[in-house]
Amino acid sequence: MPITPRAIDSSPAGDLQWHYVDYLRKERGLAENSIRAYLPFIRDFPADHVIRTGGVSSGQLDALAVRDFLLDRIHNRSSKYAQLHAAALRSFFRFLYLRGETAIDLSLSVPTARRWSQAAVHAFLSPEEVERVLSAPDRSTPRGRRDHAILPLLARLGLRVGEVVTPELGDIYWRTGDIVVRGKGRTLDRLPLISDIGEALAFYLCKDRRASASRRVFLRLFAPRIGLAGPAAVGHIVRRALALAGLPSSCRGAAHLFHHSLATSMIRHGASIAEISEVLRHRSQSTTAIYCAQTVAMCSELPKLVIARLSDWRDST
Repeated sequence: MPITPRAIDSSPAGDLQWHYVDYLRKERGLAENSIRAYLPFIRDFPADHVIRTGGVSSGQLDALAVRDFLLDRIHNRSSKYAQLHAAALRSFFRFLYLRGETAIDLSLSVPTARRWSQAAVHAFLSPEEVERVLSAPDRSTPRGRRDHAILPLLARLGLRVGEVVTPELGDIYWRTGDIVVRGKGRTLDRLPLISDIGEALAFYLCKDRRASASRRVFLRLFAPRIGLAGPAAVGHIVRRALALAGLPSSCRGAAHLFHHSLATSMIRHGASIAEISEVLRHRSQSTTAIYCAQTVAMCSELPKLVIARLSDWRDST
């Protein structure tokens, strides 16, 4: 649901935060999920350093204060957290400068948080494990039928968790077998409604999706009958399916397993980076190239296997 003024306190700090939310929504065109991700990171700095007198002057802030604040907050945190915190602060200071609250653009003072693009190998599921997870929900129950309709969207089409929440009834074109997906940056993509996805969706819609004022495809099971409460709800569905399938899952990022698994499977079957990038709808092929690290890591074990087999052959002859 969109952030409203009621969700932010009425203090001077809260008023500025609400103007920032309005700026992100109208001027920058950010989705509500992105706004919700940015807002927690900028709350403390305005409250502690910026809004003490109800406004900001250039004498109250400097590059050293900005740097010290960020370094203190990201100490012993992950590089991804540091990057997001830095991006949120940079966006907020740019907003302050454009609004005339600061005499200089302090966004230039926010340090860059580095993160090596191929530092880690993503976890993934084998094709057999994917099928186990897809068949895990109990389709004799409303929850199971809804979850069974959601999981193939992640596994077959490579949708992101936020993209599973947003589809509405009018986004499904049954005659042409397409579904419209709202991606990053408010992009609209028309993807094929694969047969097993269409069957699962049709079964859920006809049997379990009762009348609701919400146009969202996937609804909560209990009142109020509204759309799922963001990507976290999809992540919970995936973790439940993994548990039913007897597979371990981390608390965070479980739903991305399908994204990584689809890319890894395509690499194993000889798909090119360009083809995988198109399927996953990446803006840059350098993002897709990260998944090649998985294949390199697996191939690094191949020479050891060959040497072991040669040794066995020499012993036998």
